[in-house]
Amino acid sequence: MPATFSEKRVEEIWRDYLPGRTDLVTEENVPLEIIYPGRKNDEPGADWRDAVINTGQGLLRGDVEIHVNSSNWQEHGHQYDPVYNRVILHVVFRHDTKSGIILQNGSKIPTLALEKYVDTPSGGKIAALYAGAVAPVPRCRLDHQSNPMVTGEILDTAGRQRFAAKTGLFYEDIAREGAGQALYGGIMAALGYSRNKDPMTTLARLVPLPELETIFHQGITDTECLTYLQARLLGAAGLLPSQRGMGQTGTGVNNRVDELEKIWSAGREKARMSAGDWHFFKVRPGNYPVRRIAAVSYLLLRYRNTGLSAGLMNKIRELKENPDLRSLEASVFITAGDYRDDYLDFGLKAGETKTALLGQERAADIVINVLLPFAAAMGRINQSPEEETRAHEIYRCYPAAAENMVEKDMRQKLGINRNTVKTAQRQQGLIHIYKSFCLPEKCRDCPVFHTAGIPAKN
Repeated sequence: MPATFSEKRVEEIWRDYLPGRTDLVTEENVPLEIIYPGRKNDEPGADWRDAVINTGQGLLRGDVEIHVNSSNWQEHGHQYDPVYNRVILHVVFRHDTKSGIILQNGSKIPTLALEKYVDTPSGGKIAALYAGAVAPVPRCRLDHQSNPMVTGEILDTAGRQRFAAKTGLFYEDIAREGAGQALYGGIMAALGYSRNKDPMTTLARLVPLPELETIFHQGITDTECLTYLQARLLGAAGLLPSQRGMGQTGTGVNNRVDELEKIWSAGREKARMSAGDWHFFKVRPGNYPVRRIAAVSYLLLRYRNTGLSAGLMNKIRELKENPDLRSLEASVFITAGDYRDDYLDFGLKAGETKTALLGQERAADIVINVLLPFAAAMGRINQSPEEETRAHEIYRCYPAAAENMVEKDMRQKLGINRNTVKTAQRQQGLIHIYKSFCLPEKCRDCPVFHTAGIPAKN
């Protein structure tokens, strides 16, 4: 096999040249049609997410793992990793093993080898990398250059729909749990990212905000309050060093750790979760759950006197005197200013480049996806149309946050220039279209198809 043939090239063929072909057959001799190749995954797990393929078993939706050789699956140990249980197809250049692909849960998946579809002369150099492949199939493309207003209107409408859905969920949560707990739970979930979202949500439920707020009224200093908050949260999460079987955690933090352990032990509580409930593998160290839980403690301490929901709602009201919408991010941006800045986890010291406990990118995400829809819901509950309208207006004008892989994939899929997606509302619109129409294959209902005049598949 030519040394120049890389996994990246296999991905290029998978993404651009296989959809639309009718002659694909897996190594298990099963006809295969690629409906949607999926989107590039920037998180732990398989290379491509949410692909849709048609096999003898009907339509399948899930992940696709890509390698140069089929033997790479076992070499990389994917058969032992439950993260890969979502995989529905293994795509390789060369099938070099007799054994089939088995997931951690015992299921078998097919393998598609591309070698027979690509012209590879015996000379060892690929003369035509994509020989025999049909031209890429255009999908869902809008002509944003000729009609940018229509494109913008579609994205704005989709963005408003996503915001309305989030507002509705917060409305229900506030009515059921109270404003503080609803906001606290939303922030916890956002800090968990996709990998630790569920355990962070569970922790917020197991250690509710009113339980933590009792610490504020014990007549202790802010430093003592912070230590108590971290001890309660980390202990309940099962993430203290003693709960994880960790030894010495470094001389720079031993005293701090001893304080946390002592407070937790004195409470005689049992851990409500365990370290096994949390994901560390393929999670950036700066996003480790210990740091995110610590960030919550600093945020709660910041609004010790006003309460979390009242304090953050005041920040929105103050924007009347401040036209800089992104100043809202400062209300949740957290830099510890102590040993937390130097450690990513117990015993794991940070490098020379220190990161905030809750940085600018995540702060923007919390403002857009949590704080603003929460504020809109509060305005509705308090029968204050002015506050609800203000939340909508801030959202409509708020600058776009950092682009993730879903948004990038959708822009390319729709043929939209990045300059068209300058606001958070339009950015959220891309996500709404993806989740509402692309994943469930509701092409016939998608506004993009109707506007672009593309006939939907039956």
